[in-house]
Amino acid sequence: MQIIEFTLQVLLGLTSLLLTLLILLHKGRGGGLSDMFGGGMSQAMGSSGLAERNLNVLTVILALVWFFAVVGLGLVTKFQVL
Repeated sequence: MQIIEFTLQVLLGLTSLLLTLLILLHKGRGGGLSDMFGGGMSQAMGSSGLAERNLNVLTVILALVWFFAVVGLGLVTKFQVL
């Protein structure tokens, strides 16, 4: 049980840091840090570029992993038998 809890804690820490970084990379109203990596070069007609779409998908997947790590850690903590 302790190995699962430790693994979930490490996963939660890593995904929290990566989520913060990915959210900061998104293009906001005025550009954002994603401009440095090609996210600012969007296509015409207001659609987002390939880098921004990939960043969106990566952020959603990482947010889901983060969510399940939080839920899993909560369940392990609640039902832990000492």
